[in-house]
Amino acid sequence: MPVYLAVIRKHDDGSFRVSFPDLPGLATSGDTLDEAIDEAVETLEDVAENWVNADGSTTLPKPRTIDELSADPAFADAADGATIAEIDYEPAG
Repeated sequence: MPVYLAVIRKHDDGSFRVSFPDLPGLATSGDTLDEAIDEAVETLEDVAENWVNADGSTTLPKPRTIDELSADPAFADAADGATIAEIDYEPAG
């Protein structure tokens, strides 16, 4: 089962914003940390149903490991001070 890492940041209004380093542009939020994680799971499942890559394939990109992401300066900046959560994704089929 693929595991996508989610970067979760608390905003000044108390809400939590979730983004996925391996799925640029995909984001969600929740009023609490638990709600944000639940929304992340739902959002990942929903987007996977309609995902289309540039080459026309419909499989989500393979998630990078924490070691691979840690070597990425953009991830290091995004993760600084954030909560990192593992979001399990069970592909349909």
